[in-house]
Amino acid sequence: MRIVRAFVSISLALPLVLAACGGGDGDADPFDTLQDCYDDHHNEESLSVHDSIVVCCLDHPIAGVHPSCETTQTACVAHVDAELDPSVSLADIQTACTDYVAEL
Repeated sequence: MRIVRAFVSISLALPLVLAACGGGDGDADPFDTLQDCYDDHHNEESLSVHDSIVVCCLDHPIAGVHPSCETTQTACVAHVDAELDPSVSLADIQTACTDYVAEL
């Protein structure tokens, strides 16, 4: 009988634990612009240029769009280059977009 109780307790608790620890995108903060997201992750959280771009494109709704950086590498590069300030190099954008599209 103890085994049955333990099994029932675990089966009821497991979904709650998984929901609390889940890494879903439902709790990702939205941003008005890609630049705002990039600044938050790169300047505030000290992520690399590459990681900041990929995280923003994959995980955060930007102006209500999610994922926010197009669906091809070429379109992503054009979009991100237009949205971020010129201090971000085209080479960094291209590398980040390649990884972003691979993770879509």
